[in-house]
Amino acid sequence: MLRAPRGRTERLAAAAVAAAAGWMMIQTVAVLGRLAVRLWPLLLLLAAMGLGYGLWRWRRAARARRARAGTLARLHITVAEFDTMNDRQFEQALCDVLIRDGWRARQVGRAGDQGADVIAEHPVLGRLVVQAKHTTTAAKVGSPVLYQLNGTAGPVHRADLAAVITNGSLTRDAQLWGERHRIYWVDRDRLR
Repeated sequence: MLRAPRGRTERLAAAAVAAAAGWMMIQTVAVLGRLAVRLWPLLLLLAAMGLGYGLWRWRRAARARRARAGTLARLHITVAEFDTMNDRQFEQALCDVLIRDGWRARQVGRAGDQGADVIAEHPVLGRLVVQAKHTTTAAKVGSPVLYQLNGTAGPVHRADLAAVITNGSLTRDAQLWGERHRIYWVDRDRLR
């Protein structure tokens, strides 16, 4: 661990070390400058190659984004297809549907996600937090899911909007509570 110099001798030694380090830095910069003057064509070539590689990567990523956007534009998922998915696939499908519909979305659901499975941004509507509940057809999502989302959407995820989306249904209490507290919900019928 470093400590401040104590006494005149240590301060003089520290000043000498600092002066030597400064002199070495100046000499290093001078040598690099002379090398750059002599090797400028090589440096220019390397810079051009780096720029070319960066442009190639950018164009490749742009083509991939366009291809994905084209695929998502044709995206149509039936409720029966939602039913065959597992939880992660359901979250990713909801993310894809949001992207198709003009949102910038990402899947974030995992253990400890604090009520957020998908977070989406829209230039007009703001930030949306989605809690996805993949269930069996007969299962119902209850009010506690909406309570949790209401408690975390704004404070934790800085959301303007919050929604619970399920391929099942919600209890009547959950529906009423959601409407009263502006937690949007999409059940099997609305998902269709």
